Amino acid sequence: MTIHWCGTGLSAIPGLRRLIENGHPVKVWNRTADKAREAVGDLTDNIAAFDFDQLSSETEEGDVVVSMLPGDWHVPIAEMCINHGAHFVSSSYIAPEMRELHAKALVRGVCCVNEVGLDPGIDHLMAHHLVTDYRGSDEFSPDNDLSFTSYCGGIPKYANAFRYKFSWSPLGVLKALRSPSRSIRNFTELQVARPWDAISSYDAPLPTPETFEVYPNRDSVPFIEDYRFDPSWRVKEFVRGTLRLNGWADAWKDIFAEVETLEGKSGDERLREMSEQFWNEHAYDEGEPDRVVLCVSLNAEREGVTVWHKTFVMDAWGDERGTAMARLVSIPVSLAIEALLNREIPAGVSPAPHDPRLVLRFLGEVDRLAQHLQVVNHM
Repeated sequence: MTIHWCGTGLSAIPGLRRLIENGHPVKVWNRTADKAREAVGDLTDNIAAFDFDQLSSETEEGDVVVSMLPGDWHVPIAEMCINHGAHFVSSSYIAPEMRELHAKALVRGVCCVNEVGLDPGIDHLMAHHLVTDYRGSDEFSPDNDLSFTSYCGGIPKYANAFRYKFSWSPLGVLKALRSPSRSIRNFTELQVARPWDAISSYDAPLPTPETFEVYPNRDSVPFIEDYRFDPSWRVKEFVRGTLRLNGWADAWKDIFAEVETLEGKSGDERLREMSEQFWNEHAYDEGEPDRVVLCVSLNAEREGVTVWHKTFVMDAWGDERGTAMARLVSIPVSLAIEALLNREIPAGVSPAPHDPRLVLRFLGEVDRLAQHLQVVNHM
Protein backbone atom coordinates (compact mmCIF):
# COMPACT_ATOMS: atom_id res chain seq x y z
CA MET A 1 0.00 0.00 0.00
CA THR A 2 1.23 3.47 -0.93
CA ILE A 3 -0.20 6.88 -0.10
CA HIS A 4 0.22 9.04 -3.20
CA TRP A 5 0.11 12.65 -1.97
CA CYS A 6 -0.41 15.04 -4.91
CA GLY A 7 0.29 18.72 -4.33
CA THR A 8 2.67 20.43 -1.92
CA GLY A 9 1.19 23.92 -1.77
CA LEU A 10 1.15 25.99 1.40
CA SER A 11 -1.94 24.26 2.83
CA ALA A 12 -0.58 20.74 2.31
CA ILE A 13 2.70 20.46 4.17
CA PRO A 14 1.96 19.78 7.89
CA GLY A 15 -0.38 16.85 7.16
CA LEU A 16 2.00 15.40 4.59
CA ARG A 17 4.93 15.63 6.98
CA ARG A 18 2.85 14.04 9.73
CA LEU A 19 2.08 10.98 7.58
CA ILE A 20 5.74 10.51 6.63
CA GLU A 21 6.89 11.00 10.22
CA ASN A 22 4.31 8.45 11.38
CA GLY A 23 5.95 5.84 9.16
CA HIS A 24 3.38 5.56 6.39
CA PRO A 25 4.70 4.70 2.91
CA VAL A 26 4.19 7.97 1.03
CA LYS A 27 5.08 9.02 -2.49
CA VAL A 28 4.96 12.77 -3.06
CA TRP A 29 3.84 14.21 -6.39
CA ASN A 30 4.00 17.90 -7.26
CA ARG A 31 3.89 19.86 -10.48
CA THR A 32 7.37 21.12 -9.56
CA ALA A 33 9.41 18.36 -7.94
CA ASP A 34 11.99 20.84 -6.60
CA LYS A 35 9.31 22.61 -4.55
CA ALA A 36 8.26 19.28 -3.07
CA ARG A 37 11.87 18.58 -2.13
CA GLU A 38 12.05 21.95 -0.38
CA ALA A 39 8.97 21.01 1.64
CA VAL A 40 9.69 17.38 2.59
CA GLY A 41 13.07 16.49 1.12
CA ASP A 42 14.51 16.20 4.62
CA LEU A 43 12.07 13.33 5.29
CA THR A 44 11.86 11.44 1.99
CA ASP A 45 13.38 11.14 -1.45
CA ASN A 46 10.27 9.42 -2.86
CA ILE A 47 9.30 12.52 -4.84
CA ALA A 48 8.23 12.91 -8.46
CA ALA A 49 6.91 15.55 -10.82
CA PHE A 50 3.14 15.17 -11.07
CA ASP A 51 2.03 13.40 -14.22
CA PHE A 52 -1.48 11.94 -14.33
CA ASP A 53 -0.58 9.04 -16.62
CA GLN A 54 2.41 8.12 -14.49
CA LEU A 55 0.35 8.38 -11.31
CA SER A 56 -2.29 6.13 -12.88
CA SER A 57 0.29 3.53 -13.88
CA GLU A 58 1.68 3.39 -10.33
CA THR A 59 -1.64 3.37 -8.44
CA GLU A 60 -2.49 -0.11 -7.20
CA GLU A 61 -5.45 -1.70 -5.47
CA GLY A 62 -5.63 -0.59 -1.83
CA ASP A 63 -3.53 2.52 -2.37
CA VAL A 64 -4.69 5.98 -1.27
CA VAL A 65 -4.40 8.98 -3.59
CA VAL A 66 -4.62 12.43 -2.00
CA SER A 67 -5.40 15.41 -4.20
CA MET A 68 -4.26 18.76 -2.83
CA LEU A 69 -4.19 19.99 -6.42
CA PRO A 70 -6.58 22.52 -7.99
CA GLY A 71 -10.18 21.32 -7.90
CA ASP A 72 -10.33 20.43 -11.61
CA TRP A 73 -8.14 17.42 -10.86
CA HIS A 74 -10.26 15.87 -8.11
CA VAL A 75 -12.87 14.05 -10.20
CA PRO A 76 -10.45 12.64 -12.82
CA ILE A 77 -8.15 11.36 -10.07
CA ALA A 78 -11.08 9.92 -8.09
CA GLU A 79 -12.37 8.10 -11.20
CA MET A 80 -8.90 6.68 -11.81
CA CYS A 81 -8.73 5.52 -8.20
CA ILE A 82 -12.08 3.72 -8.41
CA ASN A 83 -11.00 1.97 -11.61
CA HIS A 84 -7.86 0.77 -9.84
CA GLY A 85 -9.59 -0.22 -6.59
CA ALA A 86 -7.77 2.57 -4.76
CA HIS A 87 -9.10 5.16 -2.31
CA PHE A 88 -9.28 8.92 -2.84
CA VAL A 89 -9.05 11.81 -0.35
CA SER A 90 -9.36 15.58 -0.76
CA SER A 91 -10.15 18.54 1.47
CA SER A 92 -12.46 20.15 -1.11
CA TYR A 93 -16.23 20.39 -1.37
CA ILE A 94 -18.01 17.47 -3.04
CA ALA A 95 -18.82 18.59 -6.57
CA PRO A 96 -21.90 17.12 -8.29
CA GLU A 97 -19.58 15.13 -10.58
CA MET A 98 -17.85 13.67 -7.52
CA ARG A 99 -21.18 12.72 -5.94
CA GLU A 100 -22.12 10.86 -9.11
CA LEU A 101 -19.22 8.47 -8.44
CA HIS A 102 -20.81 7.20 -5.21
CA ALA A 103 -22.46 4.06 -6.63
CA LYS A 104 -19.36 3.09 -8.59
CA ALA A 105 -17.16 3.53 -5.51
CA LEU A 106 -19.57 1.40 -3.47
CA VAL A 107 -19.43 -1.42 -6.01
CA ARG A 108 -15.62 -1.36 -5.94
CA GLY A 109 -15.59 -1.08 -2.14
CA VAL A 110 -13.41 2.03 -2.12
CA CYS A 111 -13.68 5.31 -0.24
CA CYS A 112 -13.75 8.76 -1.84
CA VAL A 113 -13.44 11.02 1.19
CA ASN A 114 -13.81 14.78 0.71
CA GLU A 115 -14.48 17.85 2.86
CA VAL A 116 -11.95 16.84 5.54
CA GLY A 117 -9.93 20.04 5.83
CA LEU A 118 -10.79 23.19 7.77
CA ASP A 119 -13.89 24.57 6.07
CA PRO A 120 -15.22 22.22 4.88
CA GLY A 121 -14.02 19.73 7.46
CA ILE A 122 -13.54 20.86 11.04
CA ASP A 123 -16.77 22.85 10.79
CA HIS A 124 -18.62 19.61 9.89
CA LEU A 125 -17.14 17.84 12.93
CA MET A 126 -18.27 20.66 15.22
CA ALA A 127 -21.78 20.58 13.71
CA HIS A 128 -22.06 16.81 14.20
CA HIS A 129 -20.92 17.19 17.81
CA LEU A 130 -23.50 19.88 18.57
CA VAL A 131 -26.38 18.03 16.88
CA THR A 132 -25.55 14.83 18.80
CA ASP A 133 -25.31 16.82 22.05
CA TYR A 134 -28.65 18.51 21.41
CA ARG A 135 -30.40 15.24 20.50
CA GLY A 136 -29.34 13.76 23.83
CA SER A 137 -30.35 16.75 25.93
CA ASP A 138 -33.42 17.10 28.16
CA GLU A 139 -34.39 20.18 26.17
CA PHE A 140 -34.66 18.29 22.89
CA SER A 141 -38.07 18.41 21.25
CA PRO A 142 -39.16 18.12 17.61
CA ASP A 143 -41.34 21.16 18.28
CA ASN A 144 -38.37 23.45 18.99
CA ASP A 145 -37.34 26.11 16.50
CA LEU A 146 -33.69 25.62 15.52
CA SER A 147 -31.15 28.22 14.43
CA PHE A 148 -27.79 27.01 13.11
CA THR A 149 -24.86 29.20 12.06
CA SER A 150 -21.36 28.28 10.98
CA TYR A 151 -18.86 31.05 10.23
CA CYS A 152 -15.20 30.53 9.33
CA GLY A 153 -12.53 32.94 8.18
CA GLY A 154 -8.82 33.20 7.61
CA ILE A 155 -7.87 36.70 8.74
CA PRO A 156 -4.67 38.60 9.60
CA LYS A 157 -3.45 38.09 13.15
CA TYR A 158 -2.58 41.79 13.13
CA ALA A 159 -5.24 43.88 11.42
CA ASN A 160 -4.30 46.03 8.43
CA ALA A 161 -6.14 48.79 6.58
CA PHE A 162 -7.18 46.32 3.86
CA ARG A 163 -8.70 44.12 6.63
CA TYR A 164 -7.37 40.99 4.92
CA LYS A 165 -4.22 39.21 3.75
CA PHE A 166 -3.67 36.42 1.26
CA SER A 167 -1.94 33.10 1.95
CA TRP A 168 -2.09 32.14 -1.75
CA SER A 169 -3.46 33.49 -5.05
CA PRO A 170 -6.29 35.97 -4.43
CA LEU A 171 -8.11 34.79 -7.56
CA GLY A 172 -10.25 32.27 -5.67
CA VAL A 173 -11.39 34.92 -3.18
CA LEU A 174 -12.26 37.33 -5.99
CA LYS A 175 -14.20 34.69 -7.92
CA ALA A 176 -16.15 33.82 -4.76
CA LEU A 177 -17.38 37.43 -4.65
CA ARG A 178 -19.33 36.70 -7.83
CA SER A 179 -21.03 33.61 -6.39
CA PRO A 180 -24.64 33.46 -5.17
CA SER A 181 -25.65 31.81 -1.90
CA ARG A 182 -28.68 30.00 -0.50
CA SER A 183 -29.57 29.74 3.19
CA ILE A 184 -32.55 29.72 5.54
CA ARG A 185 -33.64 32.89 7.35
CA ASN A 186 -36.81 33.17 9.42
CA PHE A 187 -38.06 29.77 8.14
CA THR A 188 -37.72 30.96 4.52
CA GLU A 189 -35.16 30.23 1.84
CA LEU A 190 -32.91 33.23 1.25
CA GLN A 191 -31.08 33.58 -2.05
CA VAL A 192 -28.38 36.23 -2.31
CA ALA A 193 -26.72 37.15 -5.61
CA ARG A 194 -23.55 38.69 -4.12
CA PRO A 195 -21.94 38.38 -0.66
CA TRP A 196 -21.97 42.12 -0.02
CA ASP A 197 -25.77 42.09 -0.25
CA ALA A 198 -25.99 40.05 2.96
CA ILE A 199 -23.17 41.23 5.25
CA SER A 200 -24.15 41.26 8.92
CA SER A 201 -22.45 41.57 12.30
CA TYR A 202 -21.50 38.55 14.44
CA ASP A 203 -20.39 38.58 18.08
CA ALA A 204 -17.98 35.66 18.53
CA PRO A 205 -17.91 34.16 22.05
CA LEU A 206 -14.11 34.14 22.26
CA PRO A 207 -12.31 34.48 25.61
CA THR A 208 -12.20 38.18 24.77
CA PRO A 209 -15.47 38.72 22.86
CA GLU A 210 -14.94 40.05 19.37
CA THR A 211 -17.26 41.29 16.64
CA PHE A 212 -16.79 40.27 13.01
CA GLU A 213 -18.51 40.80 9.69
CA VAL A 214 -20.10 37.66 8.22
CA TYR A 215 -22.03 36.66 5.13
CA PRO A 216 -23.56 33.42 3.77
CA ASN A 217 -21.66 31.54 1.08
CA ARG A 218 -22.39 28.70 -1.33
CA ASP A 219 -25.53 26.62 -0.77
CA SER A 220 -26.16 26.00 2.93
CA VAL A 221 -29.42 24.10 2.51
CA PRO A 222 -28.08 20.60 1.62
CA PHE A 223 -26.12 20.58 4.88
CA ILE A 224 -29.35 20.44 6.87
CA GLU A 225 -29.54 16.80 5.81
CA ASP A 226 -25.77 16.26 6.00
CA TYR A 227 -25.78 17.36 9.64
CA ARG A 228 -28.49 14.80 10.43
CA PHE A 229 -31.32 17.22 11.11
CA ASP A 230 -34.56 15.24 11.04
CA PRO A 231 -36.90 16.26 8.21
CA SER A 232 -39.55 17.08 10.82
CA TRP A 233 -37.40 19.61 12.68
CA ARG A 234 -38.44 23.26 12.48
CA VAL A 235 -35.47 25.13 10.98
CA LYS A 236 -35.71 28.86 11.63
CA GLU A 237 -32.18 29.80 10.56
CA PHE A 238 -29.49 27.78 8.79
CA VAL A 239 -26.42 29.57 7.48
CA ARG A 240 -22.91 28.47 6.61
CA GLY A 241 -20.79 31.48 5.82
CA THR A 242 -17.56 33.44 5.79
CA LEU A 243 -16.11 35.55 8.60
CA ARG A 244 -14.10 38.73 8.06
CA LEU A 245 -12.57 41.43 10.25
CA ASN A 246 -14.80 44.35 11.19
CA GLY A 247 -14.39 47.07 8.59
CA TRP A 248 -13.83 44.61 5.72
CA ALA A 249 -16.94 45.66 3.80
CA ASP A 250 -15.93 49.31 3.89
CA ALA A 251 -12.32 48.58 2.94
CA TRP A 252 -13.46 46.47 -0.02
CA LYS A 253 -16.40 48.59 -1.24
CA ASP A 254 -14.57 49.75 -4.38
CA ILE A 255 -13.62 46.14 -5.15
CA PHE A 256 -17.26 45.07 -4.82
CA ALA A 257 -18.33 47.88 -7.16
CA GLU A 258 -15.84 46.83 -9.83
CA VAL A 259 -16.44 43.07 -9.50
CA GLU A 260 -20.14 43.71 -10.03
CA THR A 261 -19.40 45.16 -13.49
CA LEU A 262 -17.09 42.39 -14.72
CA GLU A 263 -18.45 40.02 -17.34
CA GLY A 264 -17.20 37.48 -19.85
CA LYS A 265 -13.64 36.99 -21.01
CA SER A 266 -12.57 40.57 -20.34
CA GLY A 267 -14.02 40.31 -16.83
CA ASP A 268 -12.02 37.17 -16.13
CA GLU A 269 -8.88 38.88 -17.39
CA ARG A 270 -9.50 41.84 -15.10
CA LEU A 271 -9.96 39.49 -12.14
CA ARG A 272 -6.54 37.98 -12.89
CA GLU A 273 -5.01 41.46 -13.00
CA MET A 274 -6.61 42.34 -9.67
CA SER A 275 -5.38 39.04 -8.23
CA GLU A 276 -1.77 39.80 -9.22
CA GLN A 277 -2.02 43.30 -7.77
CA PHE A 278 -3.47 42.10 -4.45
CA TRP A 279 -0.89 39.33 -4.19
CA ASN A 280 1.88 41.92 -4.56
CA GLU A 281 0.28 44.33 -2.09
CA HIS A 282 -1.46 42.15 0.50
CA ALA A 283 0.25 38.76 0.74
CA TYR A 284 1.53 37.54 4.09
CA ASP A 285 5.19 38.33 4.70
CA GLU A 286 7.62 35.53 5.46
CA GLY A 287 6.94 34.33 9.01
CA GLU A 288 3.99 36.68 9.53
CA PRO A 289 1.29 34.95 11.62
CA ASP A 290 -2.12 34.33 10.11
CA ARG A 291 -5.29 33.67 12.12
CA VAL A 292 -8.30 31.39 11.70
CA VAL A 293 -11.57 31.88 13.58
CA LEU A 294 -14.37 29.29 13.37
CA CYS A 295 -17.69 29.49 15.24
CA VAL A 296 -20.42 26.85 14.87
CA SER A 297 -23.61 27.46 16.85
CA LEU A 298 -26.90 25.64 17.47
CA ASN A 299 -29.80 27.36 19.23
CA ALA A 300 -33.15 25.78 20.14
CA GLU A 301 -36.17 27.91 21.01
CA ARG A 302 -39.56 26.96 22.39
CA GLU A 303 -42.35 29.51 22.05
CA GLY A 304 -39.77 32.23 21.45
CA VAL A 305 -37.63 31.37 24.49
CA THR A 306 -34.16 29.85 24.09
CA VAL A 307 -33.98 26.47 25.85
CA TRP A 308 -30.63 25.16 24.49
CA HIS A 309 -27.76 27.12 22.96
CA LYS A 310 -24.14 26.11 22.47
CA THR A 311 -21.33 27.37 20.24
CA PHE A 312 -18.21 25.45 19.27
CA VAL A 313 -15.55 28.14 18.89
CA MET A 314 -11.96 27.91 17.65
CA ASP A 315 -9.24 30.54 17.45
CA ALA A 316 -5.87 29.62 15.97
CA TRP A 317 -2.90 31.55 14.66
CA GLY A 318 0.46 31.01 13.08
CA ASP A 319 3.36 30.15 15.38
CA GLU A 320 6.62 28.22 15.34
CA ARG A 321 4.69 25.29 13.77
CA GLY A 322 3.87 27.41 10.70
CA THR A 323 0.62 28.92 9.55
CA ALA A 324 -2.68 28.13 11.24
CA MET A 325 -4.36 27.64 7.85
CA ALA A 326 -1.85 25.00 6.72
CA ARG A 327 -2.09 22.82 9.79
CA LEU A 328 -5.88 23.13 10.11
CA VAL A 329 -6.41 22.12 6.48
CA SER A 330 -3.84 19.37 6.03
CA ILE A 331 -3.62 17.59 9.37
CA PRO A 332 -7.35 16.67 9.35
CA VAL A 333 -6.70 15.26 5.86
CA SER A 334 -3.98 13.06 7.32
CA LEU A 335 -6.32 11.94 10.12
CA ALA A 336 -8.94 10.94 7.55
CA ILE A 337 -6.35 8.91 5.64
CA GLU A 338 -5.40 6.99 8.78
CA ALA A 339 -9.07 6.37 9.64
CA LEU A 340 -9.63 5.11 6.10
CA LEU A 341 -6.69 2.74 6.37
CA ASN A 342 -8.12 1.48 9.68
CA ARG A 343 -11.41 0.71 7.86
CA GLU A 344 -13.28 3.26 9.99
CA ILE A 345 -14.79 5.09 7.01
CA PRO A 346 -17.42 3.39 4.81
CA ALA A 347 -17.06 2.89 1.08
CA GLY A 348 -18.53 5.45 -1.30
CA VAL A 349 -18.29 9.21 -1.66
CA SER A 350 -18.46 10.88 1.75
CA PRO A 351 -17.64 14.15 3.57
CA ALA A 352 -16.03 14.51 7.01
CA PRO A 353 -17.14 11.62 9.24
CA HIS A 354 -20.15 11.87 11.56
CA ASP A 355 -19.23 8.75 13.59
CA PRO A 356 -19.06 10.13 17.18
CA ARG A 357 -15.82 8.26 17.91
CA LEU A 358 -14.06 9.78 14.91
CA VAL A 359 -15.55 13.20 15.59
CA LEU A 360 -14.16 13.21 19.13
CA ARG A 361 -10.79 11.85 18.02
CA PHE A 362 -10.40 14.40 15.23
CA LEU A 363 -11.53 17.28 17.44
CA GLY A 364 -9.06 16.15 20.10
CA GLU A 365 -6.30 16.65 17.55
CA VAL A 366 -7.77 20.02 16.53
CA ASP A 367 -7.51 21.03 20.20
CA ARG A 368 -3.74 20.60 19.89
CA LEU A 369 -3.59 22.50 16.61
CA ALA A 370 -5.54 25.57 17.77
CA GLN A 371 -4.64 27.97 20.55
CA HIS A 372 -8.27 28.01 21.71
CA LEU A 373 -11.02 25.43 21.31
CA GLN A 374 -14.14 25.45 23.47
CA VAL A 375 -17.81 24.60 23.54
CA VAL A 376 -19.57 27.64 25.01
CA ASN A 377 -22.85 26.96 26.81
CA HIS A 378 -24.89 30.16 26.59
CA MET A 379 -27.52 28.98 29.05
